[in-house]
Amino acid sequence: MGVRLKSSDADTSWLYRPVFPESWESHVLYSLATWINGMAFKNINFTPTGRPVIKIAEIKGGITAQTQFTDSEYDKRYFITRGDMLFSWSGQPETSIDVFYWDGPDGWLNQHVFKVLPDDDACTPTFLYYTLKYLKPNFIGIARNKQTTGLGHVTKADMQAIQVRIPGRPTQNRITHILGKLDARIDVNRRMNRTLERMAAALFKSWFIDFDPVRAKADGRETGLPAEIANIFPDSFEDSELGAIPAGWTVTPMKDLADVNARSTKKDYPHARIRYVDISSVSQGSLDQTTTYDLADAPSRAKRLVQTGDTIWSCVRPNRNAYLYIDRPADNLVVSTGFAVLSPRTIPASYLHQWVTTQAFVDYLTAYATGAAYPAVKADTFETAKMILPGKGILKAFHDLVGPLRARIAHNQRQNRRLAGLRDTLLPKLLSGEIEAPDVEQAAGRAV
Repeated sequence: MGVRLKSSDADTSWLYRPVFPESWESHVLYSLATWINGMAFKNINFTPTGRPVIKIAEIKGGITAQTQFTDSEYDKRYFITRGDMLFSWSGQPETSIDVFYWDGPDGWLNQHVFKVLPDDDACTPTFLYYTLKYLKPNFIGIARNKQTTGLGHVTKADMQAIQVRIPGRPTQNRITHILGKLDARIDVNRRMNRTLERMAAALFKSWFIDFDPVRAKADGRETGLPAEIANIFPDSFEDSELGAIPAGWTVTPMKDLADVNARSTKKDYPHARIRYVDISSVSQGSLDQTTTYDLADAPSRAKRLVQTGDTIWSCVRPNRNAYLYIDRPADNLVVSTGFAVLSPRTIPASYLHQWVTTQAFVDYLTAYATGAAYPAVKADTFETAKMILPGKGILKAFHDLVGPLRARIAHNQRQNRRLAGLRDTLLPKLLSGEIEAPDVEQAAGRAV
């Protein structure tokens, strides 16, 4: 087995001596690549448009409304493009320190992240990537030992102290083939989900923000919708506290349409063990991981219960867009009290989710967040949020179209968690030599 993290160990030398087969060739980790730290940008560098400045937030969550841009040119060492290998070496150890392939637009790399340029004399770039993944527990342990005010780091000096072993190319290729097949399937599912999310958001925007069908009917134009759907849209507008809205629609506070934090573990909770979702594990519709605890030993914030159709929204730093649609959760899934759990009562789950994930809603939450270090909103910020309520027929038509998209997204996410679990199980076994590639190649192929 690979090295397991033991933060209580007095002797930390194991952090720099990970387990590999003795027959593989020994190397200093730092010698396997060129490690280029990102640029220390200042506020004066930022402009309204230009290329994005890539920080750990962008690496994990993509380009968002909080991403900063610059229209200046810098040393090409800091320029990154899709497919570049990046290593985040500073931050909260368990959630920030990791290796990634950049999957966004061209941009400029911010400090605290290495651009990794592999030297493929010793190993292939892909094998180096999986070696860094294998070493993640070691990196976390090293960062924990230096952790101050919640942050830890892994320096070049640490890289120079870590000894790794590299097999011959045939073994490298067999290992990366197995792990790569799993990651390729995960990537296909992620890309499919991004497309499905864009489809759902585009339909919501057309019907409930731009009011395209109503405007078309008011102007005597074709709506482009099937007659049975077009006929249920009004053909005129009326004034409201949110401006002009389709005639017959109303403006309603969320508390009249959905419950906020309706269920908790406080009363008659039947499970002795829970699967816990922390705020740091959720980013813009995606769940990175859950952590299993005995209920008695669980964090004090592990109290919110969820069910299919809920949307959870991080109350802390809402501009992070940490939200998630819940579909077929485990019976013992519990989320942090740092989330607001929004449960639809008189509207479809798909409509509630699309409404609360618009940029306008994110801006609303951000405007009401208080606190300097960790701006946060309270539950009543959600309860008093105003929503436009269409007719029941229109809501049903929307859910009939978008509900299956949400179900497919959730299915892909569940499959990705299963595939990622298999990959994360195989990775330390393959690199430590506990199992050999031919023993698991067919099983991994069947999984995808």
